[in-house]
Amino acid sequence: MTAAAIVLDWLIGDPRWPTHPVILIGRWIRWMEGLLRSKNDSPTSEKFKGVVLTTTTLIVGTGSVFVLVLAARSVHEWLGYAVCTWLISTTIAIKGLKDAAYLVYNPLRKGELADARKYTGYIVGRETEALDEEELTRAVVETVAENIVDAVISPLFYALIGGAPLAMLYRASNTLDSMVGYRNDRYRHFGWASARWDDAMNWIPARLTGLLLILVALLQPGLSAKRAAAAIRRFAHLHPSPNSGIPESAVAGALGIELGGLNVYGGVASERARLGWPLRPRTQQDIVYAVRMLYGVSFVVMGGLLCILLVLF
Repeated sequence: MTAAAIVLDWLIGDPRWPTHPVILIGRWIRWMEGLLRSKNDSPTSEKFKGVVLTTTTLIVGTGSVFVLVLAARSVHEWLGYAVCTWLISTTIAIKGLKDAAYLVYNPLRKGELADARKYTGYIVGRETEALDEEELTRAVVETVAENIVDAVISPLFYALIGGAPLAMLYRASNTLDSMVGYRNDRYRHFGWASARWDDAMNWIPARLTGLLLILVALLQPGLSAKRAAAAIRRFAHLHPSPNSGIPESAVAGALGIELGGLNVYGGVASERARLGWPLRPRTQQDIVYAVRMLYGVSFVVMGGLLCILLVLF
């Protein structure tokens, strides 16, 4: 099922239908936030309500998928297989991540900075209105690198362990983090549980991703596996996230560029840890290289799954 889900995502991607599971989870989170929060909540109360939000979202998301799969299997085993495959495919976003990256790359290639800035703003939280080509490239490469964990390896890791229900458990936790897991005034306490849970679920997959990126760098001409490994050891721990620094450092090292630096959020400047060595300036072509590493990781995973299937059957 997992291998079939990867192929389905390669071919179709992540269509944003109103009934898409991730959209439904997002609506649930927004509805629960409105239900739980009030203006007079203390930090302790906000943390408690954040725990309630996290717990109920994970239970509802996982339970709904479990019931749906069970119902499909009760009709026919092949229907159950098809439903599981589709549900797993909705938790990964290889093609969607590539499409988002190329939405920025294509205008950059044509010199259309205004469009490149606009589309970069769709995928990052930082302000993009004043970014030049090198900074737009950095934003996209960082997003692709980080999401190799969030949108590929983590959901596949949990799908292999527990099928569609566990893959959706991960996707629910990641959606919680992306919606409320911020360290700003609004979500510092309410989103604390969601952010910590997402960190825990990504801990093992992030480290697997680091190894896979080193392997991909070894297999792809022009990339440095040695530098990718060295960058993980030297820089990953500097990132504010316990997980995101691993793929970002690996990609930076493999490409021979520096990621991180000054970002602006809501008019407030934030200096992020610098990852990798600036052996050359960043160029728009680095977006293409990052996407190739993304697909390289998915190909390696697919190859591993096919080898396992051949051994078992």
